Amino acid sequence: MAYSAKIGPSILSSDLSCLGSECVRMMECGADYLHLDVMDGHFVPNITFGHPMVECLRKTVGQDPFFDMHMMVSRPEQWVKPMAAAGASQYTFHLEATTNPGNLIKEIRESGMKVGLAIKPGTTVEELAPWANQIDMALVMTVEPGFGGQKFMEDMMPKVSWLRSQFPSLDIEVDGGVGADTIHKCAEAGANMIVSGSAVIGSDDPRSVIALLRTVVAEAIQKRSLDR
Repeated sequence: MAYSAKIGPSILSSDLSCLGSECVRMMECGADYLHLDVMDGHFVPNITFGHPMVECLRKTVGQDPFFDMHMMVSRPEQWVKPMAAAGASQYTFHLEATTNPGNLIKEIRESGMKVGLAIKPGTTVEELAPWANQIDMALVMTVEPGFGGQKFMEDMMPKVSWLRSQFPSLDIEVDGGVGADTIHKCAEAGANMIVSGSAVIGSDDPRSVIALLRTVVAEAIQKRSLDR
């Protein structure tokens, strides 16, 4: 099993007027990576930020932090090269947003980024399966994408369990409503990359929340390896 527990604060939950220092703060609090939500007002109703912001953040935080770009956009093909040039580490696109996932996966790889593939709650995990061996990470949304602060959808956990059983070494990310009260369900299902927004960033002690999330996931990974 090549995967490990990784916690990625969703920086959209932070004070957007000081995003650079918030990113630095999250890394200092023990974050393994940063999850950046890009929304275009088409694929989802909200608008956030694009590659110019990513470029500025990269200059501010340096080369080390891993930028996981969650591309909630209706034309993901359009932003591969600009995001790569801006310093994105991983390009996570939505299966629902493209008619040619195979070609897009190839483009992302050729641009030097890792590949993530996301599915909305209404999309079956079987639709993602044909691409699972070509990607670095699968993202199972545990809320409808577009807004923070939504309630965690526990009925998405069978998707995570199925992916973990079929693709034992795949990085599997969950995003939406994940915090101290829902992390156990995610970990038991087999998720190892945990996006957490308000639960981490809104906390008085982000470091301890990140540590708690990571410990729960790491223990579940260890238990799974012993049970095999």
